[in-house]
Parts: sequence; structure tokens; C-alpha cells
Amino acid sequence: MQQTGTLEKIWTKRFISLSLTQFIIFTVFYALLTTLPIYVIENLGESQSNAGLVVTFMLASAIMVRPFSAKVLEVLGKKNTLIMNVVLFTLTTFLYLWIDTFIPLLILRFIHGISFGIVTTATGAIAADIIPASRRGAGMGYFAMAMNLAIVVGPFIGLTLLQFVSFKSLFFVLSILMVISVLFSLLVHVVHVEEHRTTRPSLAIKLSDLIERKAIPVSFIGGLTGIAYGSILSFVPVFAEEIGLGTMSSYFFLVFAVVMIAFRPYLGRTFDEKGAKIVLVPSLLIFALGLMVLGGTTVTITLLVAAGLIGLGYGTLLPGYQTLAIQRTTPKRSGHAISTFFILYDLGIAFGAFIWGIVIELYGFQTMYFLGAILMFITAGLLYMQLTQREKKESKEKKNKELQVEPVTSQD
Repeated sequence: MQQTGTLEKIWTKRFISLSLTQFIIFTVFYALLTTLPIYVIENLGESQSNAGLVVTFMLASAIMVRPFSAKVLEVLGKKNTLIMNVVLFTLTTFLYLWIDTFIPLLILRFIHGISFGIVTTATGAIAADIIPASRRGAGMGYFAMAMNLAIVVGPFIGLTLLQFVSFKSLFFVLSILMVISVLFSLLVHVVHVEEHRTTRPSLAIKLSDLIERKAIPVSFIGGLTGIAYGSILSFVPVFAEEIGLGTMSSYFFLVFAVVMIAFRPYLGRTFDEKGAKIVLVPSLLIFALGLMVLGGTTVTITLLVAAGLIGLGYGTLLPGYQTLAIQRTTPKRSGHAISTFFILYDLGIAFGAFIWGIVIELYGFQTMYFLGAILMFITAGLLYMQLTQREKKESKEKKNKELQVEPVTSQD
């Protein structure tokens, strides 16, 4: 029994090291995401549309590289891939110190996105390996908190520092944070592929090296959710400014994070004990409700209520989807499953950021959030049908196995 308890432990040294690596990477990512558009407009004298390109270029390269990231994990090994790309992400962060024109900045953002796309696939795959299978829902939930906390910490660090220091100083601080992330990545111990590999992986690339077919259905659901989340990630500060609540936008993300953290342990345990349907379908409905409340916001209290609902709903979806994607395949293919999920999820956010911008210009913010809510209600229905179908299939397979065993038992 003691051994079992040891095997079921989530908070090991390698899990903590991996989570801290993930947290710092996403903190730097979100700090740059919120401050670089300001840098482009104020320091480089570019337009708002050009400021948006610094986000698009990094996301575009991350999406482009993700189909190949699982193959990189297979060829180089998960830990080697992790360390190499954390180092590359760090070096790229240092380069911002010497960029003072727009086109080189776009090139740098594109390069930054390559290491970001690979390293986030690596961290997800490694997390799947080191979390006990019986506690994967809870473990992936805790792991995802590193990213979700960074949504608050990154913009807070970036925007707060800019009140006191220059952009160059900000870039230097973010670079030092990445050096610390490199140190944490060195402490991550991976046992699955690196220690048990018996054959040398082929360098030839097949379709199965780019995507995990079994993970596509849940990844599609993740992509739809990403479209709706794009309206939060890209437009909440702008929306808050328009309705006269600009100073409250940082509190929106604070409430979002607090609610998410408060409910994550319970929802993770419920996922493991009662299944995905009990957790993820209601979470989508709550997310949709939060979007509707946000669209109707005119005062601070409703803005914060919307933040709480969105934190409660959306906060569980990302780790839940990743867990489902991993459960659909074998441990050896966990990297491919994570890669497939993030390809569609990132595409959803990129498409959402683009299409919602058009919707805002034509119909306004309220319509955008209302349409996002409708999309999430539809997504909840699709996920319910998908999970129900899966349950029926698993139940049928279980009955068939029992029927195959019965004749042998009766003869004995």
C-alpha cells in the first residue's frame, strides 16, 4: 500500500520543476504579449494594426511548427527537446534588447514562436508522462495552473515595470527570468522514452508523425473553445476601456485566476472520479454564461462577476481537453496528442482574434460576446454527444470482453 501511495504522488521534484519552467515561459510570453503592442506604437511609431502583427507573427510560427514538434520529441527525446528550446526561447528573449525597428522585430517574433511551439508541446508531453495515470485529471489541472497564473502575472509584471523603467529594462528582466527557467528545466527528469527506447527513431516524416488521429475529435472541441477564448485574450482590455472601466481590466484577470485556482483541485478530482462529462460540459455552459454577462457589462460588479464565471468555466477546459487527448492514445504518442491538440487550439485563438475584430467593427463588442456564448453552447452539445458516444463504445467493448471470458470460466 505504501508503494501505491508513492506511485500516486503528483507533487514530485520533477513535476514542480516542470511546472515552474512552464510558469516562467508563459509569464514571459504574456508579459511580451501585452507590452510589445505598446512598444510598437510608442517607441517604433507604428500603427495599431502593425502592433497586432507582433502577436500574429509569433502565434503563426508556433502553429506552423507544432505539427513537427512531436517528431522532434521522438528524435531528440523529450528532455533534450525541452532544454534546447527553453535555451532558444531564452536567447531570443535577450535579442529584444537590440531590436529597435519594426521588420526585425517581426522576424524575431517569428523565431520566438518556433521555440514556443515546440517547448509547450514538450512540457505537456512530459507532464503526461510523470503524472500518475489514475490522477491525470487532477495532475494536468495543477499543471495547467502554471499557464493560467501566468495570464495574470505576466501582464502585471510587464505593465507595472513599464510605469517605472524603460522597455530595455523590461526586456532584460524577462531575459533573466528565462535564465531561471533554464535552470528549472535541467531538474526535470524524464523516464519514459529516454530510458526505455529500444530502436532508433526514423528521421522520415509520415502523417502519423505530424498528428495523432485519435486526438482530433477532442482537439476540434478545443479549437472551437479557442475561438471563443480569443475574444477574452485579445479584447477584454479594449472593451473595458470603451465602457469606461479600463482601470478594472487587470482586476478582471485577477478574479479570473483566483476563481480558477479555488475550484481547480475539486474539479480535477471530480474529473478523475466521475469522468469528463460531469466536469467539462457544465464548464462549457458556465463559460458561455460568463461571456453573456461580459457582453452586457456596463459597471464594475458585472465585469468581475463575468470574470468569475469565465474563470470557473474556462479554467478547467484546457487541462481537461489535454487529458482526454492523452487518454485517447498510448504514452508513447502523448507528444503527438498534445501537439495535435495545440495545433487546433492555437488555430482557434488565431482565427477568433481575427474574426472577432471584424465582428467588433461591424456590430460591436456586445454582439461579439453574445456570438461567443452561442458558440460555446453549441460546443457543449457537441462535446456531450462525443463523450456519450465514447462511453457507449467503451461499455460495449467491456461487455464483449466479459462474454469472451464467460465460456472459459464455465468450462473450468
